[in-house]
Amino acid sequence: MNLKLIVALVADNKTDDIVAAAREAGATGATVITSVRGEGLKPEKTFLGLELSAQRDFLLFIVAATRAREILETIATAGKFEEEPGSGVAFQIEIEDAIGLKSQEDVIIQEIEEAI
Repeated sequence: MNLKLIVALVADNKTDDIVAAAREAGATGATVITSVRGEGLKPEKTFLGLELSAQRDFLLFIVAATRAREILETIATAGKFEEEPGSGVAFQIEIEDAIGLKSQEDVIIQEIEEAI
């Protein structure tokens, strides 16, 4: 199978919208790791040792490679990554092999065949 891993680091208040948008674009599932912390060009401000930054979520999507770019762009649009600085970042990584996708395998294979 030709698969990609899409990784998205997003503001936690956008997670549900981004996962829903990714599903509409063809993602067959997602893994959400909550309450992670990120830092951009400038460190976040603190007040008496307390962070003032918003919580982030770490989203993982294993998708058919043929649909990856479309899903990636959909995630960026839903999260307003280009319009709102600090709202999130997403990227894709090629997957050499994967196990444990039996329940999603038929859909992923069908998407790959349709793209060929």
